[in-house]
Amino acid sequence: MSSSPETESGRLQSQPPAARAEGVWKSFGRTQALEDVSLSVRGGECHALVGRNGAGKSTLVAVLTGLLRPDRGTIELYGSATESLGDRAAWQERVACVYQRSMVIPSLSVAENIFLNRSGGSLVRWRSLRKRARQLLLEWGFDLDVDQFAGELSVEQKQIVEIARALSIGARFLILDEPTASLESSAIERLFDRVRRMRENGVAILYISHHLEEIYEICDTVTVLRDGKKIVTAPVAELDHGRLVSAMVGGVFVRAQGPVSHGDPTSAARLEVSGLSVRSSLGDAHDVSFAVHVGECVGLFGLRGSGAVAVADAVAGLIKYSAGAISVDGVRLKGGKVSSALARGVAYVPEDRHARGFVPTFGVRENLTLPILERLSRLGILRASRLRSAARPIAEQLQIVSSGMEQPVVELSGGNQQKVVVGRAFSSRPSVLIVISPTVGVDVASKEALLGVIDEARRRGTAVLLVSDDLDELRICTRVLVVRRGAVVRELNTPPWDRRTLIGAAEGFEVAA
Repeated sequence: MSSSPETESGRLQSQPPAARAEGVWKSFGRTQALEDVSLSVRGGECHALVGRNGAGKSTLVAVLTGLLRPDRGTIELYGSATESLGDRAAWQERVACVYQRSMVIPSLSVAENIFLNRSGGSLVRWRSLRKRARQLLLEWGFDLDVDQFAGELSVEQKQIVEIARALSIGARFLILDEPTASLESSAIERLFDRVRRMRENGVAILYISHHLEEIYEICDTVTVLRDGKKIVTAPVAELDHGRLVSAMVGGVFVRAQGPVSHGDPTSAARLEVSGLSVRSSLGDAHDVSFAVHVGECVGLFGLRGSGAVAVADAVAGLIKYSAGAISVDGVRLKGGKVSSALARGVAYVPEDRHARGFVPTFGVRENLTLPILERLSRLGILRASRLRSAARPIAEQLQIVSSGMEQPVVELSGGNQQKVVVGRAFSSRPSVLIVISPTVGVDVASKEALLGVIDEARRRGTAVLLVSDDLDELRICTRVLVVRRGAVVRELNTPPWDRRTLIGAAEGFEVAA
């Protein structure tokens, strides 16, 4: 008979922490990555680790998982010093990290991935291996076919395999590094259920996320790092949003607010989409119609594959549509022609900044001014002074941190790379701005800067179409359209937006008030 939650909690509290870092220092050359950092995570606790990009989170994770040895300080796992752990297998029996990028092997089955390299040198008993995998998944409430190839799994299912692999080894200290970064909203809710289940069964979880609303929903305790130093550790319930953000960024912090003005829906539409149908690997859309007026930010909310991204790409001229029309200020755009969209003042911020957002080997200045080179040149000649004059105000407005305007964008942090992508779109002074998940993978201060600039453009008259399933990004929208299976199924006109209502509409069911 299982013990009560109260009895289990008392037992866990009497035991040593699953992980303890005490006075940890770590440097790389002249860079002090960690400075006297201490952290403790107990069994049955979900402990958040937050901070801006470069705060030291990744270095601390590497130290806690045995990938880096601290210059000074100690690491204990389950009350035992880790100096004696001389091989990776010994570390993996105690701690595991599920990273943003999946580590499963696509050509192997679910069962094979879970028990990878665990035959002990003997022959593999395949029937027994599959049975053990099924029992493990059933025990933790994970619903997967153990015979399915990992290459056929969704992002969410691959994440389950990695968690199951860690639990099968015996690790009861689990680090989740940005676990929701590639998950759609419904999958995030299921992840939270799994985290709660593991926590109730005594697993210690270190939860790393840029999404602060997740911290308040799923975590018990939070530790904030800034510039390699621990700023605060406190129960989540005792640290409100303002204090948490201030601890992360330091100084005065101003949060991008929701919309004040809603534009004039009675005026002529700046962007008009009529009866749009499009087929795409990102999802199909069927007979989609909506308008975005001057000074509006219209959100398209849909689960992955809903067709919302396909609609945005069609407006930007990136893919051809099979039916319907797209117009800007009453002028119809040519389908599948980026040049037609650009000529009418349409700018585009992609979700995947690495593949479509910037030229990595070009400097900040060159990337920011790429869309306006023709405007800056005279008789085909570009002057460096004109490029500097055009790029500097954009870099200052977005607070892009670099060693100089010539620094290659590939060398910048993720948040600053994203600022360059947004800045490049703004350099053309667009009349219509198409933005897809603009703050994925950036820290809280960069997120606020990006959302603030987008919202300011809306207030100045730009028509903004924002595609996102992140409720925090959608707060700057004046209206939200929910897209399901390629069709607009609901329109919300009064912020703030309710997550349960949005997910319910996107999943095809209504949520009671």
